[in-house]
Amino acid sequence: MMIDNRNGIVRKLLTAISALFVCLALFAQTETTGSYGAYSPYSIYGLGGIAKEGTAHTQTMGGVGIASRNNRFINTTNPAAIPARDTLAFMCDLGMYENNVIYAQGSGMDAKNTFNVNNIVFSFPIWRSSAFMVGLAPFSDVGYSFSRKEDNEEIIANTGNITYDSYGDGSIYQLYVGAGATFWKRFSVGAQFIYYFGNIDRISNETFSNSSYRSINYGSRMNISAYTGKFGVQYEQKLASKLSMIVGATYRLGTDIRGYSNHFAYASQSSMVDTLKTMTWTDTLATMDKLNRPRIADEIGVGISFKGDDRWAVEFNYLRSDWRNSNFEKNRGFSASSDGTIFTSSVSQSFRAGFEIVPGRNDIRYYFRRCTYRGGIYYEQDYMRMNGARVDTYGLTFGMTLPVFRWYNGITVGMDIGRRGNNKLVTAGEKSAGLTSETYFKICIGFNIHDIWFQKPRYN
Repeated sequence: MMIDNRNGIVRKLLTAISALFVCLALFAQTETTGSYGAYSPYSIYGLGGIAKEGTAHTQTMGGVGIASRNNRFINTTNPAAIPARDTLAFMCDLGMYENNVIYAQGSGMDAKNTFNVNNIVFSFPIWRSSAFMVGLAPFSDVGYSFSRKEDNEEIIANTGNITYDSYGDGSIYQLYVGAGATFWKRFSVGAQFIYYFGNIDRISNETFSNSSYRSINYGSRMNISAYTGKFGVQYEQKLASKLSMIVGATYRLGTDIRGYSNHFAYASQSSMVDTLKTMTWTDTLATMDKLNRPRIADEIGVGISFKGDDRWAVEFNYLRSDWRNSNFEKNRGFSASSDGTIFTSSVSQSFRAGFEIVPGRNDIRYYFRRCTYRGGIYYEQDYMRMNGARVDTYGLTFGMTLPVFRWYNGITVGMDIGRRGNNKLVTAGEKSAGLTSETYFKICIGFNIHDIWFQKPRYN
C-alpha cells in the first residue's frame, strides 16, 4: 500500500508562507512604532549602519560564508551555496539579535539596548542538484537621538537658551529570491534578485527658552526602494579522502535608489507653515540633475575555506564596496548634520575569518559532543568618513548550535563583541568634531528547521 503525503506538504507550505507574512508584520511593526532596530550616532549619515549579511550560523564565524557549503544550514551569503542541501528537504532559518552598546565621546558616556529580527529565509529543492530560497533581512538601520543646549556665553541677544535636538529612525530591508545549481558535483553557480524598501526619518528641533520666540522643527522623511541582482560561484576540490578546499566569489550590482523625500521646516506656535519643500526622485528630475540621485554601491567578495569531512571547517573572506559615487553628500536627507561634521562616502572593506568544529557528530552518549562550536574575528572599514577620518570596526564572535530532535534541526546561539569608531577629535579645515566610540556586546539566536517534505512513505 502507498500513502501519498501531498496534503501534508501543502499544509507545511501554507505554514511557511504564513510565517513569512508574520515576519513581514514584525519588520513593519518595528518601523512604524518608532522603536529602534539599531542605534548609532553614525547612522545620522547615508543609509545608516549597514547590517552584516548572513544567518546566525555564519555570523558566529566572524561573518564568513562566501566559501561555505553545509547541508545543515541555509547560506544566504553566496547564492551558489543554495544547492548545498538535501534534495528532499525543506529548510527554514529564523534569526534574532539583541545589541548592548556603550558609547563614549570625550568625557561623556551613554548606553543603549536594541532588539531586532535578523532574518527569515526558506529553502526548497527544485530539481536534482538545484534549489531555491526566499528571504527577508535588514539591509541598513537608522537610529539616533541627541540634544545640546547653548551655554550662557553663546546666548544670542535676548533669545535665552536654545536647545538643539536631533533624532532619526527607520530601516531599509531587502527581500530576496535566489536559486542555484551544482554541476559535476564540484562547480556551483547561483543568482539572487534583491528588492530594497523602507523609510528613513531624520528630524531636528531648535527650541527657545524664551516663549516669545517660535521654536523651529525641520527634517526629512524618505520613502525609498531599489532593486538589484547578486551572483555567486563556488568550486570544491578534494585534497584528500577527508579534506577538501572550496573557493567562492560573489558580486552584487550597484543600483540607483528610487522613491521620494519630503523635506520640511516649520515654526511651532503657529499654524502657518513657513517652508515646505517636497522633492521627488523621478525620471524627470533625473534628466535635470542626474548627480543628485543616490545610489547603493556594488560589492565584490572572495573567499576560501578548508573542511575536514563533516567535523571541522575554516574560512577566510574579503569584501570590498566603493561608495564614492553614492551621491549622498548631494542629497540633504542623507548628509544633513547640525554638529558641523563633514560626511563623505568612501570605500568599505571587510576582512573576516572563522572556524567551526564538531567533536563527535554521531556520538550517542554525550550530547555536547554532537554540538557545533564556532568562532571568528573580523575587521571592517566603514563606507563613511567623518572630517576625513575613517570609521573602523573590529570584533570577535563565538557561538554553538544545539541539535534538537531528529534531522538537522537546531538552535544556534552566539555572541559578537567588538568596537566601532574611536573617541578622538578630528578636524577638517576650520571645523572639528569629536568622534564616538561604540563598544558593543551582541547576542544572536537562530532557529534552524529541517524536515523531509518530498518523500512518499511506502508500506507493504
